[in-house]
Amino acid sequence: MSSASKSDEVGKKPKALLGVRHLQALMLFLAMLISYSMRVNMSMAIVSMTDDNSENSFDWSLQIQSVILSSFFWGYVVLQIPGGELAARFGSKILLMLSLGINAVASLLLPLAAYYGGWQYVCACRVVQGVSQGFLFPCTHNLIGKWVPLEEKSRLGTFVYAGSQLGTALQLLAAGYISEYWGWPFIFYIIGVLSAIWTVVYAFLGSNSPQTSKIISSEEKMYIEHSLGHVGEQKKLKTPWKAIATSVPFISLIIAHCGQNWGFWTLMTETPSYMSNALGVDIKSNGLMSATPYFAMFLVSFLVGQLSDYVLRKKWLSITASRKIGNSIGMYGPAIVLVVLTYAPANATVAVSLLTLTMVLNSGHYAGYLLVHIDMAPNFASTLMGITNFFANIVGIIAPLVAGVIVKDETNATDWQNVFYLSSAVYVVFNTIFVIFGSSERQPWNEPKERNEKELHQDGESHIT
Repeated sequence: MSSASKSDEVGKKPKALLGVRHLQALMLFLAMLISYSMRVNMSMAIVSMTDDNSENSFDWSLQIQSVILSSFFWGYVVLQIPGGELAARFGSKILLMLSLGINAVASLLLPLAAYYGGWQYVCACRVVQGVSQGFLFPCTHNLIGKWVPLEEKSRLGTFVYAGSQLGTALQLLAAGYISEYWGWPFIFYIIGVLSAIWTVVYAFLGSNSPQTSKIISSEEKMYIEHSLGHVGEQKKLKTPWKAIATSVPFISLIIAHCGQNWGFWTLMTETPSYMSNALGVDIKSNGLMSATPYFAMFLVSFLVGQLSDYVLRKKWLSITASRKIGNSIGMYGPAIVLVVLTYAPANATVAVSLLTLTMVLNSGHYAGYLLVHIDMAPNFASTLMGITNFFANIVGIIAPLVAGVIVKDETNATDWQNVFYLSSAVYVVFNTIFVIFGSSERQPWNEPKERNEKELHQDGESHIT
């Protein structure tokens, strides 16, 4: 075989339908599913915990409930930026295991905290969960950047992050029934056990990169390395903080992430209360109705990923144009539907239908801003995600608190309409800034100057294609 033929064979996509990269994606998908189940279980559990008709209920005002619902984010923002740096420097496997392992312990202890310590101790457990989940997105982005070939980025990246929607939907669906038949503490016990199991399994199957995996074939490893330009030893690069902080495309990315979080977390945390108090839906039906939008979002997200990869493969659009269109569908679409919701009859079926449409359209963001971190600077994807997630989840703290201030009367549909108006406005303004200033072009600071001069000159081309 000629050297040219051998060169063509190196880095060729393996014939096997599934590989170790798909196993890693599955484990990350499950990590997202479990983590988001833990995030949202309080929004359903708190309905039972404060139900006057239930035994051992807690007399917590709406303001205290809003504090509990936001407390997860107090801790969540703490490790976003450090988490991104740690993932980039030391690998993501151990950090991800710590994240879900600590969440498991906190979830198992939370019912005891409620009974013996009151709402303050519940907040403490949620803060601990938030702190440890601070590693989740930076580590996941880091692992996607190391494991997923460019040709499969949209669909596998979308698959991984779709776990958050399935976790949300399953938790909202199951929580009402678990609470009804076993009691609300089992909402936390069950997911705590599942998180512990995931941690043990990932210890054996997970890996920081194809280069460190003990179960990957040489063929698949070469395919991933050549696609990403990661052939050979990967050097640790110094983070270009000044260039990142002054990058207009990156600042617009932060704004897009903040806008998404405002709308998404407002709906995530407040929908069960809206269903229960404004529409008078019982908790079992509440769970099903609250979960329906997220099931729809989960299913549509796969189509979004496939369509995005197809469009880019056919070169119908640039990566930047594709990301902006996806993000605009994901944010302008929900903004319009939420305005329609404010004029719709106060009817559970109508509300669920419109909220489902909101989430279906919002799935566009999976092929939008969420992948731009990897597009613009794959060498620093985990750090960039840590930064944007830090600011976006400060918004996650504020949004439920603002909803608590706006909703003076939980049974008043007009108060809830004002919450939806505000979310709609945030979606529109923040995405418009991203459309104007955002970019998926590879940023020059992805390759530090000293590396460009010494190594790239010798190689004749970048290690990152």
